[in-house]
Amino acid sequence: MKKDHVGIIFGGVLLLVVAMGISRFAFTPILPFMRHDVGFSVEVASYLASSNYIGYFVGALWAGFIIQKRKGWLLIAAFINVGSVVWMGITDSYSLWLILRFVAGVTGGLVFVLTSSIVMDYLARHALSSWSGYLFSGIGLGIAISGLLVPYLEAAYTWKGTWLGLGALSLFFILVTGFLWRKLHVTDLTKSPKKQDAHTPKLTKGFMPWFIAAYGLEGLGYIITGTFLVDIIHNIPALQAYSSLSWVIAGIAAVPSAPIWSMLITKYSPIKVLSIAYILQVFGILLPVFSQSIGSVLLSAFLFGMTFVGIVTMSTAYARQLFPTRSGPVVSILTTFYAFGQIIGPLGASKFASHYNSYNAALWFAGIMVFVGVCIMWIGALVNRPSRKTQTIV
Repeated sequence: MKKDHVGIIFGGVLLLVVAMGISRFAFTPILPFMRHDVGFSVEVASYLASSNYIGYFVGALWAGFIIQKRKGWLLIAAFINVGSVVWMGITDSYSLWLILRFVAGVTGGLVFVLTSSIVMDYLARHALSSWSGYLFSGIGLGIAISGLLVPYLEAAYTWKGTWLGLGALSLFFILVTGFLWRKLHVTDLTKSPKKQDAHTPKLTKGFMPWFIAAYGLEGLGYIITGTFLVDIIHNIPALQAYSSLSWVIAGIAAVPSAPIWSMLITKYSPIKVLSIAYILQVFGILLPVFSQSIGSVLLSAFLFGMTFVGIVTMSTAYARQLFPTRSGPVVSILTTFYAFGQIIGPLGASKFASHYNSYNAALWFAGIMVFVGVCIMWIGALVNRPSRKTQTIV
């Protein structure tokens, strides 16, 4: 692979580190420290999380309408995203926290969809689509970075300094991407014609609605572990010392997962490989319910990291395979429903956790939603089996 290609991919990886691994998921390892120092409940934490996911919903939907000057919009969103992270460490206002997490979500959604679209289009033009999995390793890399840095930054500068330190690191990553992408020319997209070719599958028909519904339920279920994993472990006295380590394990597992899962769907049935990932994730979500040993919680973290980025990567790539000429809209609609599930997830989890005074009920809720998602995906695949001439479903 040429040096220029590596630079484009690495720049995209750094943007996902910023928008997903740090801006979005650093909240997970910081949450126990914020709850301890400020004293808010799980329910309050769920409002902050859902505010971010509502913003992500808006940003992902908005990104689907951006067809011109995508690179410019992307960089503007990235800088605003960093500002929202830094400001979290400056203010003590809960109302402002809600707004800042919303802004981080909007800009994060924009960065994720636009980065995915730009980089994957670039790779497709150069016959390098098989390398797209490496782009999404940025999510896991960001999670691992936040998991490693948060305990040290918090010990030295409290949770406020943690947000500031991560914001400074994010700014550095964006500047590096700007340098790597300085010669990247991003072409404008064309509006989809109102009258589509008869042979072009529609987003609203066939297998796709089932696939979107399954992906939305995946978003609803996985985000409960993604939001509360560290806090769950932090509140088990015997395992408290391993809470931050669990997030590092999740990130490390996520880094190679994207290319590995991407390779698997090119060799085997995408739906079957996705189903395996969904089932492994269900097992990982429910594992802490049945066993709260060091090994079980770290295995839970590993399965979470290994599957959630892989599912994002495979779902996005598979949707692009079904709709190769509509990468922007298809990535946007998938991400939008995924984000909608994420809005509901923390709110539902907090209700279960508060009612039963335990995270176990929330984890059951999460696991069941992901399992229902994989069932819906298979029902859709079976119902639409006759359409295999136009779509490779199973």
